[in-house]
Amino acid sequence: MLPSVVGALLSAIVLAYVLPDANYKRHKRFIVGARGLRRAIVIVYSVLLALNLWCATIMPVTLVCDAIAVSTLVATGVFGFAIAERRIPAATVVQRRRVLAVGAHPDDLELACGATLAKLVDTGHEVRGLVMSSGEVGGNAGLRPVEAQRGASFLGLSGLRVHDFPDTKLETVTNDLVRAIEAAIKEFQPDVIFTHSAHDQHQDHYAVHQATLRAARAHHSILCFESPSVTRDFDPSVFVDIDGYVDVKVEAVLSHRDQAGKPYMTPGRVRGMAAFRGAQAKNTNAEAFEPVRLLGSAIGDL
Repeated sequence: MLPSVVGALLSAIVLAYVLPDANYKRHKRFIVGARGLRRAIVIVYSVLLALNLWCATIMPVTLVCDAIAVSTLVATGVFGFAIAERRIPAATVVQRRRVLAVGAHPDDLELACGATLAKLVDTGHEVRGLVMSSGEVGGNAGLRPVEAQRGASFLGLSGLRVHDFPDTKLETVTNDLVRAIEAAIKEFQPDVIFTHSAHDQHQDHYAVHQATLRAARAHHSILCFESPSVTRDFDPSVFVDIDGYVDVKVEAVLSHRDQAGKPYMTPGRVRGMAAFRGAQAKNTNAEAFEPVRLLGSAIGDL
């Protein structure tokens, strides 16, 4: 009976760790398909929990129950080893940087530079996000900010502020955008600022680009990221190696369930763009940026 009780407790502990979203996000730093990993663990340990409870309750004195308890221990070791083997290596940085990412809509940061932000967090830098609208025209205004917070939490951002400036009409409140971005810069004092490109056909993205440049007119390092709506004039010359972080970006994008079904939100599109920019950078996977200006000493070992 005792082995079955131990097996049931172990199964319950694993399930309690994996099932809640807040705990599940700890898997972000592993090179695995996050949804596939979670699904496999939930199925295996649900079955093991039921079998161990059956053995502990009915108390049959059989080798079968002992085998089930041993299988629980073995499964825990196998999953633990598999996860450890797939852990994303994180370098130790010489100097910790502060990075501010400014986007127009709740899913913009994940789509454009989610892998880069996650990598920066894992290597010891502090990253904050600033979103200028709740995306009410393109989706559920009550749900999208919540999904933005979920995505930011998954990527590891230390903070995310979602404003409620009018979606699709950000150009009508330019001065308000500038003041909001100026306040964020003054409070956070970032070393590097990420924002939309000037070569973007979405009017909100362009408005945020202009507002960021005005707000950061005295800042030395601004990089423009690639949204799905950039034009053919988008011409990146800065690339970030995101090997190991493509699945992380996919999962962050998928956290925006309100936007599910849009072609640019699919895992295939995200992976394809990462591979395309990786080929340009003579690497496997990359995210691309246009520098407005970039001070070498500020970006350091990013």
